[in-house]
Amino acid sequence: MATCNMASAASGFVLTPNVSSSTSSSARSNMVCFPVKNNNSSYNNSRLVVVRAAEEGAAPPAPTAAPAAGEAPKPKPPPIGPKRGTKVKILRRESYWYKGTGSVVAVDQDPKSRYPVVVRFDKVNYANVSTNNYALDEIEEVK
Repeated sequence: MATCNMASAASGFVLTPNVSSSTSSSARSNMVCFPVKNNNSSYNNSRLVVVRAAEEGAAPPAPTAAPAAGEAPKPKPPPIGPKRGTKVKILRRESYWYKGTGSVVAVDQDPKSRYPVVVRFDKVNYANVSTNNYALDEIEEVK
């Protein structure tokens, strides 16, 4: 891990204008070179880190996949799991609240979420906790 102080880092900055402007656009960019100073002889001391930045007035790149004006946006998928406030029965055997009922606080709509349903209970467990997350197959709605 190479370390350096700010004085040696500040002495290595070089600002040069971008000379090769083959495009007809009026956007200017600057190039900053940071020479890497490493005391370890096994590394090549001539390595550089180059950062390029365009002017603030430059136009942002155009979006590649713009929806056509005639196309309708995709409809939202149906909500996953029970609604908020629904009473549910717990089916996870190792849970403190097994065969108990609680109310749904929130449901994560991400399909990749492993335990999307947050359930709150009236009684607390041994760690003084009253909420827990469950998978969709570990709960059952109570009518």
